[in-house]
Amino acid sequence: MIQTKELREVLHFVFSLQFIRMALFWTLSLFILYFRLFIQRFPFSRKASSSFPRCPPANTSFRPICVITGATSGLGKAAAYALSKEGFYVVLGAHSITGRSSHLLSKTMIEIKEKNIDAHLKGFQVDLSSFHSVLKFKNSLEQWLSDSNMHSSIQLLINNAGILATSCRLTSEGYDQMMATNYMGAFSLTKLLLPLLRSSPVPSRIVNVSSFTHLNGVDEDAIIGKCFSRPKQYPCAHIYEYSKLCLLLFSYELHRQLGRMHNSRHVSVIAVDPGAVETNIMREVPSCISHMAFMVLKLLFLLQSPENGVSSILDAALAPPEISGLYFFGGKGRTVKSSALSYNMKLAEKLWTTSCDLFLASEQAASLLADHVS
Repeated sequence: MIQTKELREVLHFVFSLQFIRMALFWTLSLFILYFRLFIQRFPFSRKASSSFPRCPPANTSFRPICVITGATSGLGKAAAYALSKEGFYVVLGAHSITGRSSHLLSKTMIEIKEKNIDAHLKGFQVDLSSFHSVLKFKNSLEQWLSDSNMHSSIQLLINNAGILATSCRLTSEGYDQMMATNYMGAFSLTKLLLPLLRSSPVPSRIVNVSSFTHLNGVDEDAIIGKCFSRPKQYPCAHIYEYSKLCLLLFSYELHRQLGRMHNSRHVSVIAVDPGAVETNIMREVPSCISHMAFMVLKLLFLLQSPENGVSSILDAALAPPEISGLYFFGGKGRTVKSSALSYNMKLAEKLWTTSCDLFLASEQAASLLADHVS
């Protein structure tokens, strides 16, 4: 039986604008992307269907390294297993906010090993909403590579970690935790690991896991997320959408910037949308509502298991090395166009500049803290 307090929470959430947005707009966005895939099949379509085969990792004298965030459950866990089967040495980044993270990380690695006895795995804890934790993760990764006498490079980075928070929580730096985890953490980790990606002797790749929810638009003035702590009711659906749009804008801008550099296609950048997948992303939503949402999506034939939903992530990770700047969706190596706003170069440049400023401020704060401790 539902307790009175829980019932009150459920009713409060159901009658909120955020629930309506999630139930209607998010479902509509998913249908729009599938409709675009369907239209692309016909010759009269202005955008011919684009699909790409999966390629095995390049032949090297060492085992290629793949870093995956949010790797202890759902899509991250499924990707870690699948890529270990492809021959990658998989580095699992586990969320470090909860006390259970260390146990979950060990359990995940054991379960992958049980299914693939030849899997090569290494795990680290990281809280992507904290720059200090992301920096510590990067330092630990570099130290591990050095101690293991491995090539000082990585070949694949998958920014998969994400949360759907239903209440306002601020990070130690003062930013909205959902924006910090879903976007700024991925931005910072990518910036910090870019030298390792560039030093790879074979083409390397960054895969950013976005979402169909980005189609619902964004307030350009709210792109960073600080202002979201002010409303009486926390706009969780809006912020989740914004975070995924930011990740897309960042993906395309990084693709353009890398393209202007020498050896431009050595590091490729791909965005991917796995669609609706039954993971624990809705763990903060009242359980009866999340169960109902999954049931409706299943009846609409839109819900996938993590093992099936990971298909698009694998398509992006294993696409030919020259492929970059695309949006993978729908599995079978297929791509579609993301929202028109996600290709807005001026907005992308503005976001890039702001993100770099925040990154530098966090880097300087971390340096001052280190000097103070020493």
